[in-house]
Amino acid sequence: METETVAYGGQAVVEGVMFGGRHAQVTAIRRKNGEIEMFEQTGRKRTGLDLLKKIPLVRGVIALLEASASGSRHLQFAADRYDLEPGEEPEKTASRLEMILGVAVVGVLSLVIGKMIFTAFPAFLASILFDGLVSNLILQNLIEGAIKTLFLLGYLLAISQTPLIKRLFQYHGAEHKVINAYESGEDLTVENVQKQSTLHYRCGSSFIILTVIVGVILYSFFSYDNVWDRILTRLLLIPVVIGLSYELLRITNALRDVPVLTWLGYPGLWLQKLTTRQPEDNQVEVAIAAFNRMHELDQETAEPMKRSSLVHSS
Repeated sequence: METETVAYGGQAVVEGVMFGGRHAQVTAIRRKNGEIEMFEQTGRKRTGLDLLKKIPLVRGVIALLEASASGSRHLQFAADRYDLEPGEEPEKTASRLEMILGVAVVGVLSLVIGKMIFTAFPAFLASILFDGLVSNLILQNLIEGAIKTLFLLGYLLAISQTPLIKRLFQYHGAEHKVINAYESGEDLTVENVQKQSTLHYRCGSSFIILTVIVGVILYSFFSYDNVWDRILTRLLLIPVVIGLSYELLRITNALRDVPVLTWLGYPGLWLQKLTTRQPEDNQVEVAIAAFNRMHELDQETAEPMKRSSLVHSS
């Protein structure tokens, strides 16, 4: 039985869902033959990393890098196995350790490079098109934020037209529904879960839109002389933007039930209307299976740690 509230989270993968807790991560996917297959990871507490994750601003960057590294392994599992025929195994071209390290590094690099492009391109475009027309720094940053938002929305709308991404967004909706049902104290049945919303305040989509808003405000404190100075400033401020956005995401989640203040999370919820879709019952079944197994492993892993902590403190 849990003695503390745990902010469980997850992400959609190809034909499945990954959920993560304090000590365990589980991905469940629906195979071609209709069976549900799972990939499980449990880990001990890493004191150094956990200490950093308690420091405001710093913890946001650490959490994002850690999620990217670990999440990429689950994404790779799903991509490798969902379309295999029964009894078929994926080709192994490297050792398990090499594959895990390689996927983790690629995941982090993809995050860093993607964030740099998403930051640099709107800044470049805003400078080239509007710096000669607009001299007010705040207005310049608002234009840059608008370009970044349009860039983001256009990208999401474009990829959402493909069948694979449509299915992914349905599993994203299933993930949110399961979390909402759990946090509401409902039994995790398909019927109960399907009654829930596909939106959630703690979603990564909310985090993305918050980085745009935080960036517009933060950049207003820094002037620049030319387009390259502007881009460099933005790139150097990426960790600060991530850190501030993460803290704001925590605040909006904490205040989501407070009248009036609940609107703080609305921009993220609006964006989620693009990144989530209503899931089918069989997709919800996969999400429930992943969450239940993660929850079970999380509690099983936590018990020995609690006993060990009591022994060392006595």
